[in-house]
Amino acid sequence: MTEASFFFLVREELPQVEARMLAFRHPSDQIVQSALENLLRAGGKRIRPTVALLAGQMLRAPRDGLLDFAAAIEMLHTATLVHDDLIDGATLRRGTPTLNSRWSTEATVLAGDYIFACAAYQASQTHSLEVMQEFARTLITIISGELGQMFERSTLISGEEYERRIYAKTGALFELASRGGALLCNERPEVVHSLGRYGRCLGMAFQIVDDVLDFTGQSVRIGKPVGSDLRQGLITLPVLYYQKRHPEDTRFAALMDPNRPSATDVDQLVETIGQSEAIQESLAQAHRYASEAKELLKGLPENRYRQALLDLTEYVVSRDL
Repeated sequence: MTEASFFFLVREELPQVEARMLAFRHPSDQIVQSALENLLRAGGKRIRPTVALLAGQMLRAPRDGLLDFAAAIEMLHTATLVHDDLIDGATLRRGTPTLNSRWSTEATVLAGDYIFACAAYQASQTHSLEVMQEFARTLITIISGELGQMFERSTLISGEEYERRIYAKTGALFELASRGGALLCNERPEVVHSLGRYGRCLGMAFQIVDDVLDFTGQSVRIGKPVGSDLRQGLITLPVLYYQKRHPEDTRFAALMDPNRPSATDVDQLVETIGQSEAIQESLAQAHRYASEAKELLKGLPENRYRQALLDLTEYVVSRDL
């Protein structure tokens, strides 16, 4: 199954998800509503709501509840992007000017908060207490992870700390997306657990590949400067693997210096890591997570939606490489 074919299975639902994302309006929210519409038009593959829809349809989850849940997932993701761009000082997202590049810091924070609130409202439309509890728990994880990352900049971290960070950044939301359909169906605890673990592993693989693309991708395709994480002092898996093999590289140690290395040194280090064995080692770890994710789908209903989840998993670790 190709990328197009697993998106084909949700081709009718995704426009309805987007319609739900734009449906909630407050009489005084025209400015924020316009900003949200612009964020949606900026694109994105809608991977997270696709996971939610496929997992839910595999289990025959109620359609309306599933659409509301998928909309809540993408709204939550959109809100995190608004805050991430502000924290990182990013001016472009997928080639489109970010909200913080056009608005003040205060206005951007409030817009992100507004979208978080809209996401929570959308999740409440599922009328599932369990879904709302999981939604709140995931939001806590994401925000606490972002706070932790802020204090880890220009700081050496361990592999375990890196995994905790990317779980909070990406894995937790994928985990919520895949669990939601099972919760809406009141499925057995073991089914909820397996689907949650599937989403967690999928999200971990997704983020590792993102971290690899930060070194090997093209700026126009990844929507940000190559090596942007390293330039901001964020240590990712390729950096950890490279540093482990090359502890003598003084350019890496210089990144931890408050005075920071020169832009030329960072450019050279980004290029060196991008051409090093650390890239393949990182991809191997992403594939291990993907293999675990696929194993977790065994024993679940055998239908085209489960096959689509398997193919989507393979797509996640092979995209843009």
